[in-house]
Amino acid sequence: MRTIVYADGGCDPNPGPGGWGVFIADPQGPVELCGGERGTTNNRMELTAAIRALSYFPEGAAIEMRCDSQYVVKSVTEWMKGWKARGWRTATGPVKNIDLMQELDGLASRRDVRWTWVRGHTGEDGNERADRLATRGRREALGLPVPPASEPAAPSAPEAAEPVREPRTVPVSIDAGLGLELSRRAKLAGTTPRAFVEDAIRLALELGPDGMARVRASRSGAGVA
Repeated sequence: MRTIVYADGGCDPNPGPGGWGVFIADPQGPVELCGGERGTTNNRMELTAAIRALSYFPEGAAIEMRCDSQYVVKSVTEWMKGWKARGWRTATGPVKNIDLMQELDGLASRRDVRWTWVRGHTGEDGNERADRLATRGRREALGLPVPPASEPAAPSAPEAAEPVREPRTVPVSIDAGLGLELSRRAKLAGTTPRAFVEDAIRLALELGPDGMARVRASRSGAGVA
């Protein structure tokens, strides 16, 4: 029987201070792990979460690793074999985050791991708890107050479970061509279109109208040169 493990990580902003969180549904009792760094990236925190989760288990352990990062899951299940065959290189150069990728590969190769992608922020209890732990790890890294320890696991009986709360979002309509370009850029960045848009919006809000005007002016100047 495989032990179910949830791993999550992120930054705010990206790059910037980040955190990672792991929730392990251990039959002997739930286990929670978290940590963070003052300067990192979303992808490095996602990888670190998976590494810390695997490190918790002895060699040979049977695990189902559930991550909401396609970057992590696809790296292990689809891309890593080719990278290793090319000496840890992609078609365009060295593998990004190679130090963490190699550590993750070594840990996974000595354990029986089933990798499962789950959609984030859809009410799956383990994923939500890992996300909260990642936030806790980030705040601890920054020396900020942290909320109390997470609540106990939800009751197993369906009638006792709390109703799933949908994430609070605002729909935004965009041009179809822009949507295709957004998906392409997000894929190149190793993230989801939603996360990519959120990062872009945060950056625009931080820069403000004057900052955005300066960025456009500098890009225009570079293009003329």
